[in-house]
This record gives sequence, structure tokens and C-alpha cells, in this order.
Amino acid sequence: MSPPTETLQRISRLAPLAELLARLDAVAVSVAARNVELATAVGATLAADVMAPADLPPAATAIRDGWAVASELVLDAGSYAPVPLRPSPVWVETGGAMPEATDAVLPVDAVAVTKAGAEALSSTAPGEGVMPAGADAARGAVLRRAGDRLRPSDAAVLRAAGIASVSVRAPRVKIFCASVPTRSHADTISPIIARAVEAECGIAQVAQAASLESALLDRGCDAIIAIGGTGTGKRDASVKTLERIGKVEIHGFGIAPGETAAFGVANSHPVLLLPGRLDAALAIFLVAGRAMLRRLAGRSDADPVIPVKLAKKVASTVGLADVVLVRLGENGAEPLGTGVFSLHALARADGWILISPESEGLAAGAIAEMRLLP
Repeated sequence: MSPPTETLQRISRLAPLAELLARLDAVAVSVAARNVELATAVGATLAADVMAPADLPPAATAIRDGWAVASELVLDAGSYAPVPLRPSPVWVETGGAMPEATDAVLPVDAVAVTKAGAEALSSTAPGEGVMPAGADAARGAVLRRAGDRLRPSDAAVLRAAGIASVSVRAPRVKIFCASVPTRSHADTISPIIARAVEAECGIAQVAQAASLESALLDRGCDAIIAIGGTGTGKRDASVKTLERIGKVEIHGFGIAPGETAAFGVANSHPVLLLPGRLDAALAIFLVAGRAMLRRLAGRSDADPVIPVKLAKKVASTVGLADVVLVRLGENGAEPLGTGVFSLHALARADGWILISPESEGLAAGAIAEMRLLP
């Protein structure tokens, strides 16, 4: 017997993208900051500005191996008119402190050292071969700002500056598959969503919960992403489960593919319900999931985009934000379809673009902003 139609999940309207993002921003609050060692902070979002603890370098240092000299004493030196150096110059290594009363470093072959003494065979300018005090960074200079993601290159800079730990925000996101057993061979979506969460500065926790209800009741996370059960099918119940345990803010997104997605709150944590189809789940995460993660992590750095020229026209439905897969070629970015993505299209895609809900599409030759797939 079929279930009564009144018990089925219903979508009364598709929330416009602007409304959806506004509700996400209101519900998803930046998680608490924590201090971590620099080695484990790479990839996380900085919760506070990181400033130089002192002038760097603290004193003038050599930036090449050679002889430390006072430049004014060797102004007229040359190979045919060597200038005696009294006392003999001090040899310095790269990174070594400059001796007092010296302001330049002569290369190894620019000084002749004999038993009779040392002679300069070349002139030099003040500051040649020298890094002045504070040239790398003055005390208090901001090296990376709050809201920036800490890159491996940033970690190297901070380590060189003598900084051992930083304050970061890294939201813990519980991922649960409601349509098939999580971590089973049939679960093709949880792994990519987990990797995408980590790419957005989050900590992915693939749930071992027996049911969506138990996953929603878990307090050991900052947000929950559940996959499947968002439609109007006889076995779809994820939205009603969220409604029973917490609150459904929006059911029905004005995003294609993925119109059946939902968003709400449980245990004071934001909950994003993705459709159970791979293309729809990925599209919703790219638009709504990334926005939620950026808000939770407190990210404020620019979203990296690649300007591309469209090789073909892309049609779009006014009122829907269309996620479009594209493949880069000799003639520009080739659209691979809208609305539904085949596995073949997903495998061929180099990235994706988002068409505004106010637009009817983009003409061939138009410049679009491409983002990379996770």
C-alpha cells in the first residue's frame, strides 16, 4: 500500500539563491578559535592576525657569503688599484650578523688575502649584499590576516619569523549518508563531500551513526551534512526527520541541479541536506555547502576563480542559479550541459561556473568565472 500523500515530503517553493545564502549566513556562526602548532595549522583558517614578533632580521645580516667591509673605505678600489684593508676584513656567511662599522659584503674574489695583509680589488655600494634590520618585516607587521587560509608557504614564512603556533578556526563537519550505508561500496558521495569539506578548511567526520536521527543528535560536531532522502519519494524522510528533531529553514533550493536540497538546524548546529544523486549533491555543496563552510570557518579571503571564455552559448532558466560544468579546450571553456550531469560529463569537467538566477544564460565568447572541482 502506498503511503498517504499527506505524509510525503513536499516542496512548496524553491528559495532564491540570495534568500538561501542569507539564511545560511544567519544560522552558520563562526566556530570557536583554538591555538594549534604551526605544523598542524596548514589548511585551516586564521582566527586572528599573525604579526611579526620583532624586527626581522633583528640586525643587519649578510645575504651572501663574502667579506664584510665599510663601503666608504673601498670607493676607489679596483683590480689595477687595490685598496689595503686595515684591519683585515671579517668573513661572513649568508644569514650571519654584520660586524660593527661594516655596511657591505664583497664577493670572495673581490678581496686578495696574503701574508702581508688584505686588499680590496673592487668597490661596492652601501648595503650591497646586506639585509638591513627589519627589512623582512618590522615588529608588529601583519604577516597574514584573520580570515585567510594558512597555506604551506605561509607556514614557512611564519616558521622563519619564529612563530610556533597560531589561532585557527576549523569546523568539524559530520557527514552521514541517509540513502545507502555510509562507508559502503554503494556510498559514492560521502567520500567526495568529505574531501571537499577539508578543501574548505573543515574537518570531515564521516558518521558511523545507525540513523539520520542519531547523527542529528550528535553534539560532537559544528555542522552536519546528510546525503539523500530529500525528495518526495515514498522512502524519502530526511527533511521530516530534521523537522522532528530540529528546524527546517528551507526545503527546495533555486539551484540546478539539486532543487530538492534542504537546510535547517539541529542541536544549534546548521544542517545541510543534499540530494542523493551525485551530480545534485555536488552542485549543492559547491554553492551552498562551500558558503556554509566559509561562514563557519570565518573565512574572508577571496574565492579563487579563473576567467574563461565560453566556447558555446549556455542557456539558463531565469529564477534558477545554474551550476554548469565546463571543459577547457583550444577555443575556450566548453559547457558540458545544465540541469543534470552525466558521469561522463563529471569525469571530463575541468571546473564549474555559476549562472546568476537573473540571467537567461551566457553567449558564446562571454567571459565567465570558473572554479575548480574538488
